[in-house]
Amino acid sequence: MATTNREKLFTEFPPVTTEQWEAAITADLKGADYERKLVWRSPEGFNVRPYYRAENLEGIQHLGSQAGEFPYVRGTRAHNRWRVHQTLKVEQAEKANAEALKVLNAGVDSLGFEMGFEPTAEDIAALLREISLPAVELTFSGVKTARTAELVLDYAEKAGVEKGDLRLNFVIDPIMKGLSTKGQFCSANGASCFERIAALIDRTADCKHVKAVTVSGETFGNAGSTIVEELAFTLAAGHEYLVRLTEGGLSVDTAARKIRFSMGVTSNYFMEIAKFRAGRMLWANIVKAYGPEKDCACKMFAHAVTSTWNQTVYDPYVNMLRGTTEAMSASIAGVHSLEVTPFDASFETPTEFSQRIARNVELLLKHEAHFDQVVDPAGGSYYIETLTRSIADAAWKLFLEVEEKGGYVKAFEEGFIVERVKASAAAKDKNIATRRQILLGANQYPNFTETAADNISAETVARETADGNVLTPYRGAMAFEAMRLKADRSGKSPKAFMLTCGSLAMARARAQFSCNFFACAGIKVQDNTFFKSVEEGVEAALAAKAEIVVICSSDDDYAELAPKAKELLGGKAMLVVAGAPACTPELEAQGITNFINVKSNVLETLKSYLKELGI
Repeated sequence: MATTNREKLFTEFPPVTTEQWEAAITADLKGADYERKLVWRSPEGFNVRPYYRAENLEGIQHLGSQAGEFPYVRGTRAHNRWRVHQTLKVEQAEKANAEALKVLNAGVDSLGFEMGFEPTAEDIAALLREISLPAVELTFSGVKTARTAELVLDYAEKAGVEKGDLRLNFVIDPIMKGLSTKGQFCSANGASCFERIAALIDRTADCKHVKAVTVSGETFGNAGSTIVEELAFTLAAGHEYLVRLTEGGLSVDTAARKIRFSMGVTSNYFMEIAKFRAGRMLWANIVKAYGPEKDCACKMFAHAVTSTWNQTVYDPYVNMLRGTTEAMSASIAGVHSLEVTPFDASFETPTEFSQRIARNVELLLKHEAHFDQVVDPAGGSYYIETLTRSIADAAWKLFLEVEEKGGYVKAFEEGFIVERVKASAAAKDKNIATRRQILLGANQYPNFTETAADNISAETVARETADGNVLTPYRGAMAFEAMRLKADRSGKSPKAFMLTCGSLAMARARAQFSCNFFACAGIKVQDNTFFKSVEEGVEAALAAKAEIVVICSSDDDYAELAPKAKELLGGKAMLVVAGAPACTPELEAQGITNFINVKSNVLETLKSYLKELGI
């Protein structure tokens, strides 16, 4: 009966062809250009269509695979129980141990130790006191990680922990941590680095859950790269390790199993899901080309950390929301472990509260939303499968370009990688300045009443500029934050007054736009419902002692109202016209030169106004 009813339902709703969909869309567009209106050209270099259908999946070869099967697009395991990761900075072993025990009892099962000093055997013993090594995954980074690795392994041996029970990751990464961010390699061609890595791999050959190398791919995204660039360059760096280690005498099976990948997660929700899926597939095929004895050597061991590039100092609680959506992307994508960056990390040492919120994002996704109960829920989605293929194709093309230059190290030393990332970062900066890309609380919808907290300094919002061929992390909001902080610390309280008149509907819409516009610079705004005349509005503006008067009306009204407002103000305040009216040339001829609209470079416009105000 159920089958009969289902078949009857299908007959009542006949299939709709792509041609019919396209015809309906074309009719609704009423002559507007389809490609310009509905097709998005992504920063990753490919087009994203407004909708996808089953036919778009034709030719995608990986669709028949399952989770845990080569090429691992759908995951490297038959489950989705990712590990909740938190990193602690270690300046004193006993104190860090107390913090570690606390967070391990709060839901963390993957713990990172960022060493601030070179430890001794006694320091390691104090740091790991009462921590059950078989029960938790530990990651070590920071100062002298190779030496730390030896001491940790010594400690585990003395503690009698079985090699198969050890779950350890060492962030030994001379390519990213040395060459890419500092411009320093450990020796000529990095030979000594790779010899030491190979020795560590030999020592841990029987420890199947110990990773000796971590490719810190989040470096690219936090320096402003696109998703495709992050993936391609991360794979290229991983391949560089694979080549050098196998050339040093290790088998591909041994070398590949010791490599861990760490990548960032931005708020580009679906793209990030597709990135990890594409990354697993590409890495599997890279390793497969070396003829490993077992396909399991082709599995990408992927850790994810939410982005710092899009975090903001102003309206910082919005960072919680960013971290949540990013964590959702990573968990749906099937990563091995995930760290949510605390919302206050961009301007202070994370507090106990912010760290707890960061942990709880993941715990909520696990225990209340049950994301860990579903493997690759995105699998089969017309949209995400197409994105996976598009990202894979674009990343593979860029990866091959790096390989043609002799591999990651040579391509980096030639300046190719930094040039690509800087170009992408510059494009993002321009998009943020013009609001084509939104950072809530920074360049759009700021908190009007917020002023910078006392612990926010000029250094907090200053973008570091490094000379030479290196990657430098920064935050996309920094330029807006530096401008707003300057206003906050100026000792002045400039005010922008909304002179709303003429057409009520347009006046209110443009007043709202203008309030958001000026508040991004820390300029106080005074909105007004409506004035019956320009005279009434100017009188109120002068009484309010506003330094900026924004006339808000319809384009047709400006030819008459704007000159009248200028005359009545008599130079006692800066006049700004909200909009881009056809009469702009005529207004400019009368000395009205300030206009704001959706095409404005918000950052540069506001900077010029602040300068005119003496800030």
